[in-house]
Amino acid sequence: MKTPRVAVAVAALALTAGCGFQSIPQAENAVTAAWAEVENQYQRRADLIPNLVETVKGYASHERETLEAVINARAQATQVRISADQLTPENLKKFEQAQGALQSALGRLLAVAENYPNLKANENFRDLQAQLEGTENRIGIARRRYIESVQQFNNLVTVPPTSWTNAIMYKKQPKAQFTATTAGAEKAPAVKF
Repeated sequence: MKTPRVAVAVAALALTAGCGFQSIPQAENAVTAAWAEVENQYQRRADLIPNLVETVKGYASHERETLEAVINARAQATQVRISADQLTPENLKKFEQAQGALQSALGRLLAVAENYPNLKANENFRDLQAQLEGTENRIGIARRRYIESVQQFNNLVTVPPTSWTNAIMYKKQPKAQFTATTAGAEKAPAVKF
């Protein structure tokens, strides 16, 4: 009589092993960690900006409007915070809009710098500009890793058999993905010579 019970227990254990009991929480933890890295890289950029603004201010003090736009965009971008459990499409869009406004203001600041040869030659400015470029690359990598971890999590909570476990035990909803926020990003730019 013990043999059938043991066989049933082993069979039940084998069936449930691949049903997401551990993989769903692990994937959710990966999404949370990936989001933390995205925020970390955006914070790194925000931390570099005051130094960059101060360096430019010394050379281009009459570009007050551009400098204030960067400072205001930075303040707005750092106020938009989203925890990993608040990653809805709406919240992600607000976050991206704030970060996009900051990126646009930074672009204008760097364009202003082109008009000042002494500023472009300044070692501090060059170093800050290189760090900012590196940070933008890190942001891209962190966002890609977040996208990959969300895809894995969303597959676990929406594709059988792990979705059945999710429906019964966890009831997790798919996480929001990044989308292109720049107007016209869906079209390749036209290159003309």
